[in-house]
Amino acid sequence: MSVASAPSARTRVVREPHRGVYDREAAYRILDEGFICHVGFVLDGQPFVIPTSYGRREDTLYIHGSAASRMLRNASAGIPICVTVTLLDGLVLARSVFNHSMNYRSVVVLGTATAVEDREEKLTALNAISEHILPGRWNDARQPTDNELKATMVIRLSINEFSAKVRTGPPIDDEEDYNFKVWAGVLPLNFVPGDPISDSRLLERIEVPEYVTHYSRPKRSS
Repeated sequence: MSVASAPSARTRVVREPHRGVYDREAAYRILDEGFICHVGFVLDGQPFVIPTSYGRREDTLYIHGSAASRMLRNASAGIPICVTVTLLDGLVLARSVFNHSMNYRSVVVLGTATAVEDREEKLTALNAISEHILPGRWNDARQPTDNELKATMVIRLSINEFSAKVRTGPPIDDEEDYNFKVWAGVLPLNFVPGDPISDSRLLERIEVPEYVTHYSRPKRSS
């Protein structure tokens, strides 16, 4: 059952507040459809925003990268971070340049990340990230070695303080502009995978797996 979460002062949508969504299930649908997030943090007074992959397991986000990564090395020490995920659904073309917009869905999660130190949880987290991006691949590919696990940093972030923001629908013009003779409407944008390209050193008689040929992201519910 969907559960609405009261926004905090930091996550309440101020600009266009009617677009704010505080329903956990709706936020999770956005997180599950995307697979690239941007992680923001401040180090020595300098803001950084780093794009990376992620995975969700229930109410936890997992983010991974190199153990030498400045972001992960410092985030794992307990500094506050901000994680954002945005899905672009269409370009909204109004009759005036000022009223052009985009249809989108986004989620912001705030909190303090902690490092995943336990080997089994780290494997669980990496599995969650892998299966989030390409379901079925984890069991096909070679599993990480101990050295590879040591070279990989994983952080966890509880999804406690969050909000979503959604814009849908046609352009909204000033009333006097509706008689302006220019096309207006929405140009939908969709994620469409291309044809797989086999590696030049692929062994003979290895077929492209079905999870690659039929790859798609979770569809937005109507």
